[in-house]
Amino acid sequence: MKNKLITPEGTRDYLFEEAAARNLVARKAAGVFASRGFVEVQTPGIEFLDVFTGSGAGIPVEYMYKLVDTKGRLMAIRPDSTMPIARLCATRLQTESLPLRLYYNQSVFSAEPVMRGRSDEVLQMGVEYIGGKGFAADLDILTAAVDTLQTLGTGRFEIGHIGIFNALIQGMRIAETQREQVRTLIETKNYPALNDLLDRIGSGAFVDAMKQLPRLFGDERVFAKARALFTDDGVIKELDYLEKLYHILLEICPDADIKVDLGLVNRNDYYSGIVFCGYLEGIGKAVLTGGRYDNLLATFGRTAPAIGFGVNIDTAALYLCSHEKVKVVKPQLFIHGEPGFEAEVFRRQRQKIAEGIVCEVSAFETEGEALSYAKQNGIGRILYVGANGCREASVVVNAEGKEQA
Repeated sequence: MKNKLITPEGTRDYLFEEAAARNLVARKAAGVFASRGFVEVQTPGIEFLDVFTGSGAGIPVEYMYKLVDTKGRLMAIRPDSTMPIARLCATRLQTESLPLRLYYNQSVFSAEPVMRGRSDEVLQMGVEYIGGKGFAADLDILTAAVDTLQTLGTGRFEIGHIGIFNALIQGMRIAETQREQVRTLIETKNYPALNDLLDRIGSGAFVDAMKQLPRLFGDERVFAKARALFTDDGVIKELDYLEKLYHILLEICPDADIKVDLGLVNRNDYYSGIVFCGYLEGIGKAVLTGGRYDNLLATFGRTAPAIGFGVNIDTAALYLCSHEKVKVVKPQLFIHGEPGFEAEVFRRQRQKIAEGIVCEVSAFETEGEALSYAKQNGIGRILYVGANGCREASVVVNAEGKEQA
C-alpha cells in the first residue's frame, strides 16, 4: 500500500491547462488529418507480444511492458501504433481495396531506461498511408507532416533517407550488435564515441563515409557534400531521389523551415525509405517522426507499401503551454437554490447551457457559502433561486481568482 499515492516512474498526472493543451493539440492534428481524407481507427491497448517481435520491429523486448493472459500467453501493452495498424490491415481490413488512409489517437507505452528523462506513457496521434507508393505518396505524407507541424507552432522540419545509412552499414560488414551501436550513437549525435567505435571497426570508404554522415545537415548544399563523399551507386540513387523530394517540398511549403539531415536514423528497423522528423521551437526533442516502411505489412501476411508519421501530443502540449495561454473552460454562472427548489435550479441550468453559458449548480446550504465559492473560483455571476423568485447578481472576484467572466 506504500505506493497508492504516487504514479509509476515515467508517468504523471495532467491537470487543468496541461490537459486542455493535450486536447487542443489533438483537435488541431485531427483537423489536418481529416481534411486530407484520413479516417480514424483504434487498436487495443494490449496485444500479443508476437505483434511487436517480428522481423524488423526494432523495439527491444526489455523496453516493453509485458503481462500474461488467462491462458498463459505473453502479451504487451502497446509500445507502438504502426505495427498494430499493420496487423489490422492484414486481418479485418484485408478485403478493403488499397490505398487505405488511416489515423489514430492513442497512448503508447515503453519501459524506458531510468534517468533518460522520457515518459513511459505517451499520447500519440499519427497517420498511416497503407498502399501509398511512389513519389506522389511520399510528397502527400511529407506535406501533411509539414502542415501538422506548422499548425502546432513554429518549428523545423528535417528530411533524410534511411537507405543511405543502410547501404553504408551493409558495406561495412559488421555484426548486428555493432550495427545497433553505430545507429544509437548517430541518433544521439555522440560524435566522439561514434568515431572511437568506427576506429575500432577499421577503415575503408564505407567507414569513412559513416563518420561524416551525422554532420551532413543543412540546406541543399548537403547534397553536393554527400556526393563528394559517397561513391556507392545505391547511395547516389537515394541521394538523387531525396534531393528531388526536398526541392519540390520547398516549392509546396515555401514558408516552412525544411532541412536535410542524412544522419536521421531510427530505432524502428521497419523504415525502408525516406525518414523525417519535426521540432517545435524551444523543445529539444522531436514532436513528429515518420518515414516509409514498405516491408512491414508483409510480416503480417499482406504485401503493401506504406508510409506514415506520428505526433507526440505530450511534447506538443508542452510547447503550447509555454508559448500561448491555454484556456481552461470555467463556469460563467453559479446557480444556488433554496431547499425544495431543486427542480427549478436544474431547469434553469439546462436553459442556460442551451444558451451557450457554462453553468455550475451549487451544493452549498447557504447563500454565503455559495457566494464565497463563486468569488474564490472566479465565477462572475450568481443566480439565486428560492421562495422569492430568481435574482441574478455580479460577483466581485477575489484577488486570487484567476479570471472574471
